[in-house]
This record gives sequence, structure tokens and C-alpha cells, in this order.
Amino acid sequence: MTHTTANTFTFGGMTVNRLGYGAMQLAGPGVYGPPKDHDAALAVLREAIALGVNHIDTSDFYGPHITNRIIREALHPYPDDLVIVTKIGARRDEKAAWLPAFSADELKQAVHDNLRNLGVEALDVVNLRSMLGDGHGPAEGSLAEHVRVLADLQQQGLVKHIGLSNVTATQVAEARDIVEVVCVQNLYNIAHREDDALIDALARDGIAYVPFFPLGGFTPLQSSTLSEVAASLNATPMQVALAWLLRRSPNILLIPGTSSVTHLRENMAAAELELSKEVLATLESIGG
Repeated sequence: MTHTTANTFTFGGMTVNRLGYGAMQLAGPGVYGPPKDHDAALAVLREAIALGVNHIDTSDFYGPHITNRIIREALHPYPDDLVIVTKIGARRDEKAAWLPAFSADELKQAVHDNLRNLGVEALDVVNLRSMLGDGHGPAEGSLAEHVRVLADLQQQGLVKHIGLSNVTATQVAEARDIVEVVCVQNLYNIAHREDDALIDALARDGIAYVPFFPLGGFTPLQSSTLSEVAASLNATPMQVALAWLLRRSPNILLIPGTSSVTHLRENMAAAELELSKEVLATLESIGG
């Protein structure tokens, strides 16, 4: 296993600080509707930039349309070094359900929705979010048709770079035969390490890996171990989980989300958290 403390990573010719920000929690409850405190949402984004964040993860199906409009209101015109990564492939209905939106027309419409609501002429990175299977985890099946739609939008100059989300290693390889893939976004954390081999393979090829749910799916015992380590370091479990991910591989980019400036500052402090060999061994035993 590789451990690193490098602070930046370059993918697709873009250099970003490895600790970024995920905008999902800027929308209302269940990632649906407006936030309860609009001004607080603006403040979180502006504080993130002030703290050095130059990688923001979002989607126009958050809200829907809510988070992108908040990002635009808070930050436009955007800093020159800011990379905004969005994702397409899903939609929300009037009952807030998450549904596939995977046809060519739906993917094209999603790109145009992101362009309009973010207020840009081209999107930095668009992740194709696989909705195969039940949509809640990677499921095998060809994504070639959908990747080609994105490749065409890239040729039109509407999309600068292409990534994938909720995918298998086979699907990554298939997509890379069609277009350059600059990042992969999947569920991964100390307790859920199914993508270990994929992360290492992507690192060798200079492709970013962006894990979501850094504290998702822990058993009570695993959570207890993490909490004990955090207490010994005078840190929060989230800070420890993020610090471990930063040291897991140099191509890992983090996008923790929050609607609180206080929690944002706590998350950002994870980059300075030192993990000894003993602590690392304890943490890695969680996923053993």
C-alpha cells in the first residue's frame, strides 16, 4: 500500500488541491429543494475558496438545479484555478426519487442544464454516473453508447474532460478505449476497499480517483475503532477518515460536503493530521 502526503494532484492538465468540496449538502433535505439557509450556503462556498479549495464537485440533479445556481451566485466569475466537476445520468422526480436519465437526449439536456445554471460556456469535467442495475452501486454492463454521447459533446467544445462514476474496472477500460478518462468517482473508504486494485491502476496512469461517502457503510465495531483512533488524536472521525484517504494513494481527491462553515473548517484541517505507522495499521485493520 502506498502512503503519501502530497497536497496537489494533476489530472487532465488541471492541478488541484487534493482536499476539495462536494456541493450535495447545499440543497435541502434529501438533496431536494432549496437550503433552509441560503446565505449560509453562499458563505460555505466562499469560505471553501478562501481556505484553498479549487475543486468543487456538483450536479444539476442536486436540488434539482439548486446547487449549481448557488455555486454561480456565490462564486461567479469563478477563480481562474477553480475546477468544477459535475455529473450526469440521473434525474429527480416530483417525489424526490432518484431516477435514471441515461438516454442520449437526456444526457445532452443535462450538459446544457449544467452549462446554463453554472454560467459557463464549457464544463471542466463531466462524470457519467452509471445507473445500471439498481443504480445504488456499480453493475456490469456496457456504457459505450453513453460515453460516445459525452465524447460527441466534448468534440463540440461543451465538455473539456470526461470522467465516470459508480462504475466497475471493466467499464473504465471500455470507456478508455473510446475517450480519455480523467477521473473515476466511486464509493470507497477505510471500511469499503473493493476498489483497492482499481485505485492503484488508475494512479499508475495519472487518473484521479474521487471517493464518496468517506464514513458510509461502517459497522458499529468499525465505527467504534475509528472513533477510538480519532479520540486518541484529538480529532473527529471524519478528519481521521479523510486523512487516511489522503495517505492511501496520491491520485485520491476528496470532496467532503457540508452546509456548515464550522464543519468545513474541520474537514479542511484533515490535511494537516499526522497518522503514525501504528495508527495507519489500526485503521487499515478496519477494512481487513
